[in-house]
Amino acid sequence: MVDYTNALLIDKYRGTFKAKLALISSMVVNLGLLGFFKYSNFIISILNTSLNTDFNLLNITLPIGISFYTFQTMSYTIDVYRNEAPVQKNIISIGTFVTLFPQLVAGPIVRYSDIAYQLNNRKHNFDKIYEGIYRFIIGLSKKVILANNLGAIWFSIKSTQYNTLSASTAWLGVICFTLQIYFDFSGYSDMAIGLGRIFGFDFLENFNFPYISKSITEFWRRWHMSLGIWFRDYVYIPLGGNRCSKPRWFFNIFVVWFLTGLWHGASFNFILWGLYFGVILVIEKLFLLEVLKKIPKFLSHFYVLFLIIISFVIFDITNLNEMFNYLKTMFSNEIIFDKAFYYYLIPNIVLLILSIIASTPIIKNILDNYKYIRFVVLIFGLILSTAFLVDSSFNPFLYFRF
Repeated sequence: MVDYTNALLIDKYRGTFKAKLALISSMVVNLGLLGFFKYSNFIISILNTSLNTDFNLLNITLPIGISFYTFQTMSYTIDVYRNEAPVQKNIISIGTFVTLFPQLVAGPIVRYSDIAYQLNNRKHNFDKIYEGIYRFIIGLSKKVILANNLGAIWFSIKSTQYNTLSASTAWLGVICFTLQIYFDFSGYSDMAIGLGRIFGFDFLENFNFPYISKSITEFWRRWHMSLGIWFRDYVYIPLGGNRCSKPRWFFNIFVVWFLTGLWHGASFNFILWGLYFGVILVIEKLFLLEVLKKIPKFLSHFYVLFLIIISFVIFDITNLNEMFNYLKTMFSNEIIFDKAFYYYLIPNIVLLILSIIASTPIIKNILDNYKYIRFVVLIFGLILSTAFLVDSSFNPFLYFRF
């Protein structure tokens, strides 16, 4: 209601100070709600620690998907203010945009300008429905067959005392999580895109095989693309982007990555994770990108995967002391291999090999070129996913909590 009303005011008073006030009102309310629900306890805990106070935590339940639909509704008023999207006078249509269930709780972040026309002008046909079902089953298979089983390995290793792990077991655990989070999140995105297509919507892609990247810059053009585009268009470019002095340019990068980390959660590890990538991206822009272009491709791939794997330790272990202990185990443990490593590796070797292959375009290219193989894989994937779901406990998507 707030964004619907403010967009009408922006359109009515376009080019005046009142329009700017309406935009500010929209952003304050959106960010205020997000901040209250998501960051209240974080801020209170910081105050208690730094000022030695004893304020009670609010312990508010986080509304599912608030980070995603907050950004989506903000994009509507901003796009209307910029005259990049038409104002929507039909509240049912704007309500449809805000509550579009396929991608509501975990993305991709759909901007209003991307589907403004589609809200009232969609095309339905059998081919589109088939493509939607295909994408949905692919996403379901990624989540249930690959991500959940990889996650079970990571959870088991992460639950062990870190000082009892060998270096190889620690590496195996976080490699499993690196694959798990990709298949979990890209699987959800596939399911959302597929459901949208069944209903006539064409959502933008959210992943483009990020683990084949040859630089971290390229990785972030392929991973969670809708979030990267949102921060680029609504934060980075308005701050000045790269069309400014170098110190200001690097400041803009760090602001974006600080906010990217904070967007993922109210915890210092997410801020550290965001700044970690901010530092790497600045170094790449200074000189490293040119170096990466000149070295053999397998070395640049190794460089990217190494840094990504380290980043997911920072991302998933919220306690900073435990995080550093896990990293210490990975790099400075004198015990390289132990029985636990083989215990986790040998029964899951097929799962790991299949997951590594599936994180590249190889399987997609086969399914795209051989329709009969695609049909068999879809039927098999649906049956196997259903069997896993019947036999499993509740396995929510990882990005629900963000």
